[in-house]
Amino acid sequence: MSDPKKLFIKTYGCQMNVYDSERMAEALGGKGYVQTDTADGADMILLNTCHIREKAAEKVYSDLGRLKPLKDLNPNLKIGVTGCVAQAEGQEIMRRSPLVDLVVGPQSYHRLPAMDDAIQTGAKALDTDFPEDDKFDTLKSRSKAKRGPTAFLTVQEGCDKFCAFCVVPYTRGAEVSRPADRVVREAQELVESGVREITLLGQNVNAYHGHEDGLAGLIWALNEVDGLERIRFTTSHPNDMDDALIEAHGSCSKLMPYLHLPVQSGSDKILKAMNRKHTAESYLKVIARIRDARPDILLSGDFIVGFPGETEADFEATLDLIRAVEYGQAYSFKYSTRPGTPAAEKPQLPDDVMDERLQRLQALLTEQQRDIQRSMVGREVDVLFEKKGRTEGQMIGKSQYLHATYADAPMDVLGQVRRVRITQSGTNSLGGELL
Repeated sequence: MSDPKKLFIKTYGCQMNVYDSERMAEALGGKGYVQTDTADGADMILLNTCHIREKAAEKVYSDLGRLKPLKDLNPNLKIGVTGCVAQAEGQEIMRRSPLVDLVVGPQSYHRLPAMDDAIQTGAKALDTDFPEDDKFDTLKSRSKAKRGPTAFLTVQEGCDKFCAFCVVPYTRGAEVSRPADRVVREAQELVESGVREITLLGQNVNAYHGHEDGLAGLIWALNEVDGLERIRFTTSHPNDMDDALIEAHGSCSKLMPYLHLPVQSGSDKILKAMNRKHTAESYLKVIARIRDARPDILLSGDFIVGFPGETEADFEATLDLIRAVEYGQAYSFKYSTRPGTPAAEKPQLPDDVMDERLQRLQALLTEQQRDIQRSMVGREVDVLFEKKGRTEGQMIGKSQYLHATYADAPMDVLGQVRRVRITQSGTNSLGGELL
C-alpha cells in the first residue's frame, strides 16, 4: 500500500471559502490525499482564493512566487488556484504563473478528482465554468471523523443583487439554494462527528429558497436535529429579512441572538449609487423590528468608506446611522475598485480622505464594541467551549453573542455549552467564572 499524498490548502477570505476548502480536501481524500498543515513536503498545494479584498489577485500571484522554490525542489509538486480569483482570472493565471497545474472556480471544485488525474499525466487543467451539475450532489457525504464543536455549512451561493462595488455575482454566479433535506442531512452528519453549533452560509443567505418557508423554514427544520444546540447564519441583505425570519429570532431557542446585517453606508445617495436597493430609514426599521422580536440581540455590520461620490455629509450620515444602531461588532473598509464592476468606472476619492474617514468610523465602532463588552461584566452567558487557552487550565469558547470568552475550566467542558459569569472585559474577549 502506497503512502498517502499530502495536501496543503491555503484559504483566503470568507467563511464560505473555509467550508469549500473542507469539501475540496474531502473530494481529494478519495484520490489518496491527506491534509497537512504546512506547504513543505506537500504533494499538492491549493490556494483557495477570495476576490473581495483589495488587490486580491496580486496577493495570489505573490504567494505563487513564494511557492516556486518548493516546485524547484520537487518537480512532481502540483499547484492549483481555486475560488473566486480563479474564476475571475482563468487563463491569465496559467499565463502569468507557469508553475500552476490547475485552476478551478468555486462552482466546479467537485471535479477536482478528475482534474488530478489529468495533471498527474503532465497536462494542465482549467475549469471555470458554471456547470449545470450540482457540485453538492457529486460530493460524497461528510466524513464521520471527530471534529471541533463548530462548523460552517453552505446552504446558498451566488447573488442577484448586483451591488455596484461587488464581484460576487460574476465569480459565484446567480443565487442558488440547496434543498432543505440535503442541508439537514449534512447537519446531522456534522453533529454525528461532534459538531454542536452550525453557521449557515450564503452570499445572500436570507434569500435562501430551498425550503418552502425560506430560511426561517430551514432553521426550524434544523431546530429538530438532535444534538445540534446552536444555529447561526451569515451574510444577509436587509431587504430579505422577512417576517418569518424575524419571528424566528424571537422564538427559536437554538437560533443565537447575533445577526450580521450589512448596510455599507448611512447615506441614501450613496446607497442608491451602490445599488443597494434599500434606504437608511428602511434599514433602521428592520433593525427595530428585529430588536422588538429579540431585545438582547447583538448586531454586526459592514461599512465601505470612500465610495465614489461620497461627500463629508454622506460620511456623517453613516456615522449617524452607526450611533443609532449601536453595533457590537463590525467590519469596515476603504472602497477599492473591482475590475468589471460599475463603480470601478467612477472617479475615485483621494486615499488620504478615505484613510481619515476610515479612522473616524473605526474609532466610533470600536467605542461601541467596547461599551457593549463592558456592559457584559456581571452578566451570565452560555459559552460553547472550543479549545484550550494560553494558560494552564484555561478554556476558550464563544458566548451566544459570539463574544470570545475564556474561563478556568476542566478539559471535559470542550464541546459543551456551559454557564459563565462574566468578570472582565478585554480588547477582543471576555473573561469569566464557570458556574
